[in-house]
Amino acid sequence: MSESVYKVIELVGTSPDSWEKAAAAAVETAAKSLRDMRIAEVTDLDIQLENGKIRAYRAKVKVSFKYHVEED
Repeated sequence: MSESVYKVIELVGTSPDSWEKAAAAAVETAAKSLRDMRIAEVTDLDIQLENGKIRAYRAKVKVSFKYHVEED
């Protein structure tokens, strides 16, 4: 097995419906511009409030993806 390097970034997904949809939004959006994503870890959940009511569910997600070195 060859050596590999992975980069980890943190994203915040939001949804008016649920934490699951918020996490999915973060991963699905990242997948549009990142390749070789390997792991997604939900690290924090919170809600955004407005006038005492839930406005949005928020999920902080750490996503790892394989780091590729550009070759000349």
